[in-house]
Amino acid sequence: MSAPPPQPSSGGHELLDSGGFQKLERFGDVTLARPCAQAVWKPRLPETVWRKATASFFREGQKTRWTGREKLPATWNITVDGIVFRLSSTDFGHLGIFPEQRDQWNLIRSRCSDFATRHARPARVINLFAYSGGSTLAAAHGGAEVCHVDASKGMVEWARENAVLNRLQSAPIRWIVDDVSKFLDRERRRGRQYDGFILDPPSYGRGASGEIFKIETDLPLLLRAIRQLMSDTPLGIMLSCHTPELTPIALAHVLGQEMEGVRGGHLEHGEMLLRGPGAPVLPVPSGSYARWMAS
Repeated sequence: MSAPPPQPSSGGHELLDSGGFQKLERFGDVTLARPCAQAVWKPRLPETVWRKATASFFREGQKTRWTGREKLPATWNITVDGIVFRLSSTDFGHLGIFPEQRDQWNLIRSRCSDFATRHARPARVINLFAYSGGSTLAAAHGGAEVCHVDASKGMVEWARENAVLNRLQSAPIRWIVDDVSKFLDRERRRGRQYDGFILDPPSYGRGASGEIFKIETDLPLLLRAIRQLMSDTPLGIMLSCHTPELTPIALAHVLGQEMEGVRGGHLEHGEMLLRGPGAPVLPVPSGSYARWMAS
């Protein structure tokens, strides 16, 4: 693997404003305006502030475009709650980070650390649809052994580069490029078990060999496979998604049904939020989560 050497980060993430179906965010020294379907309210800051954004991303029907993209560095690093991320603008408007997950990253790190203290061994955690590795790195920072699974070779490579930036290149992380469902089936046949499960499935996706994933039909099957891989010392299941139809209660129902009869745990659910430094910056709902957490 070739990866860039560790570089200094340029600060963290901050939600500056939202409204008019857009959000204004700071990523280190870079300020970006991007679409936000949930922001039906009015912006707080004047238009002159929004126009000063380093770059803006727009969706117009099926087409997308950047303005000011030439002002952006090819890559840049930021640190969010102790985790370093390499960012880069993409044609889809993504940057390699979903900062609405930061509450989950902090929870993962603390729960993994507590598990190691209680059981005198590292937690065994699997991160599915793992993207650029925020949850993987949080678990590794908490001392866990992690299996990172994503169907995109490019995203797995991006996550490995993030591990180098966090000085976790020697951490016990398995990097897997594979279809999630097929990989879980092979892990079951191998007799492998995990204490903790993290998954943020897409609404629709394709596996490494073109397999089709549709969250409304495949999520219950996926949770069933996860249940079969759960150890006798479970840490929990952390499920999140950005599919509008799957509200927090809907996720809690499907997760709760799979975990019926399993003692010693409880369900939590809610909305993931992008947050600013406080009032008057309005939090932006950015997806749903449901968790089954071992007591």
